[in-house]
Order: sequence, then structure tokens, then C-alpha cells
Amino acid sequence: MMGVANIATGLVYRLPMPIEPMKVLAVVAIAQAWTPEKVYASALIMGVVWLIMGATRAMDFAARWTPRSVIRGIQLSLGVLLGMQGVRMIGTWWLLGIGAALIVLLLRNNRFAPASIVLVAGGVVLLAVRGDLLAAGAFTLSLPPLAAIDPHEIWPALRDGGLAQIPLTATNAVIATSALIAEYWPNRRVTNRQLALNMGVMNVILPFLGGLRLCQKASGLAGQYYFGARTGGANLIEGTIEICLGLFLAGSIAAIFAAFPLAIVGAMMLLVGIEMVKFARDLRFNRQLIPVAATLAGSLLVNMAVGFAAGMVVHHVFVGREDRPATRSPKRDS
Repeated sequence: MMGVANIATGLVYRLPMPIEPMKVLAVVAIAQAWTPEKVYASALIMGVVWLIMGATRAMDFAARWTPRSVIRGIQLSLGVLLGMQGVRMIGTWWLLGIGAALIVLLLRNNRFAPASIVLVAGGVVLLAVRGDLLAAGAFTLSLPPLAAIDPHEIWPALRDGGLAQIPLTATNAVIATSALIAEYWPNRRVTNRQLALNMGVMNVILPFLGGLRLCQKASGLAGQYYFGARTGGANLIEGTIEICLGLFLAGSIAAIFAAFPLAIVGAMMLLVGIEMVKFARDLRFNRQLIPVAATLAGSLLVNMAVGFAAGMVVHHVFVGREDRPATRSPKRDS
């Protein structure tokens, strides 16, 4: 279902729009051992929430009053968090991680041997040498299940993780993603309302076919752009690969991913994190930095939703109208 969502999003937006699971709900579901029925219910209720947010233009209203300093604080937080996680993953095999980082720096702009493909191929070779590819077993066709949504699981899913997911998704998957698209493609606008509706449609449909709750994240967009993706063709390629893996390796793909060298992934994450931090260089050394610092502190100490709230409060107390909003809601979507 993630493959289907990738292909549909690539065709609609013609941009390398990242499709990823919602992190808070994923962590809570794993920690509390949710049943499949509750997982599907959480996806459906998230779809309804984001359809409402898009239809009522609530996200456009929120973005209109979000200052540039808070947007930069969120992007800076994402970069720092990616970098920290990347360093931890590199620590599992320092030599391999440093080598992977050097390959990225050398081949990042190489059209004939792109760094990401070289690193993934190298990781697969390591899996084969260590014998971990034997876990794949034989190719077996496995169609996605038809899932029934238990209405009694909707409120528990919303209560246990959905309410905490909403503000985090609003900041990372909507406001920050729309701002990042404007940075990378100044002539291509994807509004906050469009991103909210995109998540709503995905999550209302996909859980009935075994899909998880999905969103598009700024960090994923930065990663895809950093490694060369410029069009929706990246989504078509990724989606096709995911569909093939889901259809023919559903029983073993999790074990293969778990065995993939973390140091390689960590090196890629570290360099993408450094790239995201660079967006903060247009800030002036004045009171703008106060909400940036508050956003960063709240994001690192708690989560991005708290960081967003802290940055907004500090902005309105210390900066006010000096720092204009980063985005403005259009009168109507193009």
C-alpha cells in the first residue's frame, strides 16, 4: 500500500514527495502491541482528521500565522535529530559508516553511479557475503488482505496515539514540507491544504487493504532531494519496488531490512541532517533567534509539536510583527 501511495503521489504532484509512516502512532502501536484492527482504525481516523483539516482550511490558517523563525527552527530540529540518529547508527560499524559518507560526498552528483544506488547495492553485497540474504527464501505471491475496520477501536486508537500525532504531523508533514517545497521548487507551489487532503485521502482508503497510516515528511523530502530526486519519477520507481517487495517477499522482507548495515543508512542520514541545518543560515542575528532556540529546545527535549508550540509562544512574546510569517494562505488553490 505504501507503493501504491508513492505512485499516486508521484503522478499527482510530479515531485519526489516522500511517503512515510506516522512515527508517533508507529512507536505507540509497537510499544503497546496493538492488534491489526486497532492499527487499521488508527489509519482511518487519521484520514478523517486530515480530510477535515484540509476541507476547513485549518492548515492554511495555521501556516498563515507561523513565522519564518519557527519554520527554520523546525527544519533545524529535523536536521539535528537526523544527524544525531545518523551518528548513533554509524557507531554500529564506524569504518563502514565513514566509508559510506565518503562515497556520498564523492558520488552525490554523479549521474552514472548515484551515491544512493551504490550504497544500497554495497549493502546488499554485504548481506550476501554474511549469508543474510538466505532469509529471503523463495519468491511467493502474497496479495494484500481485505481488512475490516472495527468501529470500537477508533476512539482507543485516537486516544492512545492519534491525538499526540496530530500536532507533530501538522508541523513536520504539512507546514515544514510545504515550506521546503517552496525552497527547492520556487515556481511549484504545494499548499498546506493540498498536503492535508493528500494525507486524508491516502489514510481513508489504504487501511481497508492492509495499509498503515502514512504522511509526507520534510525530512524525507530533504533526503530524496539531497540524493538527486527532482521529479515524481522517484516516487514511481520507489513505489514499483515496494509493490514488488510486498507481493513477492512479504514474509521475509522485514528480516532483510533488519539485517541491512545500519552504518550505511546512518551515513546517509547524517549528511541529509547537515543539509537541513543549512536552511537556518538566512536568519539574522537578532530577536529572530529566540523563537528558533525555543523551537529547537522543545523539539529535542520533548518532540516537534512541543517545539512548535514553544517557538510560537516565544515569537509572540519577544518578536511580534518583526518576523513575518513564512507562508501565507492563498485565496484559492491553483
